[in-house]
Amino acid sequence: MSWNCGVEGPTDDATIEALRNRQVKNFFTLTLLAAGTPMILMGDEVRRTQQGNNNAYCQDSDLSWFDWTLLERHRDIHRFVKVLNEFRQRRDVVPEAGRLSLNELLRRARIEWHGVVVNRPDWSDHSHSLAFTLRSLGGRFLLHGTLNAYWEPLAFELPPLPPGSRQSWRRCIDTSLNASHDICLWEDAPVVTQATYVAQPRSIVLFALALEGLPRPG
Repeated sequence: MSWNCGVEGPTDDATIEALRNRQVKNFFTLTLLAAGTPMILMGDEVRRTQQGNNNAYCQDSDLSWFDWTLLERHRDIHRFVKVLNEFRQRRDVVPEAGRLSLNELLRRARIEWHGVVVNRPDWSDHSHSLAFTLRSLGGRFLLHGTLNAYWEPLAFELPPLPPGSRQSWRRCIDTSLNASHDICLWEDAPVVTQATYVAQPRSIVLFALALEGLPRPG
């Protein structure tokens, strides 16, 4: 059951192309911010395609060649992935000292699940939304993510600030926004003071909250 935003294969429809770009950013965000090691194929960062062929290694043709014009054609995706990689290096999910297996990382994870309402995740089969709050193992900040896979905007509640916090949530990623606003590092991210945030259709929003001055776990 395939759905490629309404058209299979190449299209000149700007609306469909914009949605495809957003979906690519969504998948990159989930992959690169995960605790495990991401697996990315060369060219994913510029929407390289093999037209659905999973055996292209035996094809000496444009099916397997790298089209360098994609760097210009999809420079927006390339930029997003570069900044996302930098964000990943600073996300503080993995402790600085020592090595942990993925199972150990998951066992130590301090994560809370939500829906559009805090602490009320919808795990039903027909659910199209999910949110989470993750405290970094280094104890430097909280990450709060909202995932809207629905075709309409959804207003997500933001978790209350921890007692004694002097900071506010900052919006670091919103894949629905235009280039230069869709992703930024924490120090450049806009402050969000409202109690809810509207996530646009088929988008991911990630917030960060510095825990300066608060006790670290452990």
